[in-house]
Amino acid sequence: MAKRQSNGNVSAGSKLKVMVLGGLNEVGKNITVLEYENDIIVVDCGLGFPDDDMLGVDLVIPDISYLEKNKEKIRGIVLTHGHEDHIGALPYVLQEISPPVYGTRLTIGILKNKLQEHSYKEKPKLHSVKAGDKIKLGCFTVEFIHVNHSIADACALAITTPVGTVVYSGDFKLDLTPIDGEIMDITRLGELGKQGVLLLMLESTNAERPGYTPSERTVGQSLDNIFLRNSDKRIIITTFSSNVHRVQQIIDMSHAYGRKVAITGRSMLNVVSAAVELGYMRVPEGTLIDISEIKRFPPERITIVSTGSQGEPMSALYRMAISSHDKVELGPKDLVVISAHAIPGNEKLVGRIINDILKCGASVYRDPSVEVHVSGHACQEELKLMIALTRPKFFMPIHGEYRHLVKNKEIAQSMGIEDRRIFVSDIGKVLELDGENARFVGTVPAGRVLVDGYGVGDVGNIVLRDRKHLSQDGLIVVVATVDTDDLTLISGPDIVSRGFVYVRESEDLIEQIRVIARDALEDCLDNNITDWSQLKSKVKDDLSKFLYAKTHRKPMILPVVMNV
Repeated sequence: MAKRQSNGNVSAGSKLKVMVLGGLNEVGKNITVLEYENDIIVVDCGLGFPDDDMLGVDLVIPDISYLEKNKEKIRGIVLTHGHEDHIGALPYVLQEISPPVYGTRLTIGILKNKLQEHSYKEKPKLHSVKAGDKIKLGCFTVEFIHVNHSIADACALAITTPVGTVVYSGDFKLDLTPIDGEIMDITRLGELGKQGVLLLMLESTNAERPGYTPSERTVGQSLDNIFLRNSDKRIIITTFSSNVHRVQQIIDMSHAYGRKVAITGRSMLNVVSAAVELGYMRVPEGTLIDISEIKRFPPERITIVSTGSQGEPMSALYRMAISSHDKVELGPKDLVVISAHAIPGNEKLVGRIINDILKCGASVYRDPSVEVHVSGHACQEELKLMIALTRPKFFMPIHGEYRHLVKNKEIAQSMGIEDRRIFVSDIGKVLELDGENARFVGTVPAGRVLVDGYGVGDVGNIVLRDRKHLSQDGLIVVVATVDTDDLTLISGPDIVSRGFVYVRESEDLIEQIRVIARDALEDCLDNNITDWSQLKSKVKDDLSKFLYAKTHRKPMILPVVMNV
């Protein structure tokens, strides 16, 4: 087993190291590192969304401390596609490390728009590639292979290393009737399988779903039916902003039915503008109008494409639902189509937004027999196809919670891959391969960094614990002034309560708190205790005991003691 160096890194050797720093035992935050001697490449760099207990946190990005320590070795970051969970952390990561970034034209186009919102010491080095291209990054050669997904320009990667070829599937599905007319490059994947694949890293998102993922075109047929039957209504469709093919179908359908299309929502506008500019979307002349122009046309001649399919607070659809959108007011002449499945954990948000839309008098399309959304991820038969094409010596399931990874492992076993050749990993674990053997050899730093506003990493477990404490039992501030020379209490204590009790209706309780705080301070001063930490501790301890006995609550107690 490789020895660990004193700095915690795995010692260098002529073996390939594969480290997943995000995207295992979680959904999103995908980032993988391949290292051989003095060369490192990074595959994807995505963000995740906060859990319910991460109060006030906006985004979650991967811990890249290992990359920061080894930044002189990084030859490049290669991107599989332009979804947030694969590129969303780059605006923050590129402020710490600055290797060249490679991705297809749409992926780089979306990334450019995101980077404009941030400032950098060194201008990010972005390079566009296309499916079929090969790039040399140190000892690695990376080939981009076209796959189908819910965003255009998605690729799997074939990474040639000194010990063999690693195939990284990225997110994919087999769509035999794709909107852009190009099916997954099965031929190239089969050729790689014949040449020999050392390791297949295969996505697991839909590993629990049997069969095949339906084609995106099935959504087009459903949309056609909706437009046909609702010719007297304004149609508002919300979907994932990155689903360029879905938006293309909505625009085509609207044009066919004589409707104008307006886009609302910042991320939707960004992606659509990038896709149109780069030629990934075709908009019939005169079809697209600004959202401010919708009142110039009868409602039944308007289609609005919006963000907010997951019920996100302050998204465009959310603002419509609570009547705070400055351009769109929902009413009985509106039909809202939610063209997306709720991501696990978002069901309550989506349910709440549907209730609010219905309260506005609008209708919500909710026919479970008609498919208005299909996944962009491979189901079991497509995962089997990828394994059959590449015939890997070793197998690692990626992208998903533990249950997804285990199911993908079972699929690989059903395809004849021995259990000893399958590696279900966790973030930070190091898989070492030498061409003939593979094994785990330790860990590198990995985890999550929380983004709150402009702060990156300044909110940690202690801050989250305090926020949770405040949200549950509130806050009591005790303000007093003492003279440590004369050992006397000069003024106060004054009591400020927030989120604990309503002060005007709890005057007796507040007075009792004041008396206990005063007695605690005077007791310290009488015993010649003037150390600030001891004074504050005495106030906190005495008040905590009293309040728990009186109310069975544990508010945060913040003593502010000043000296004259």
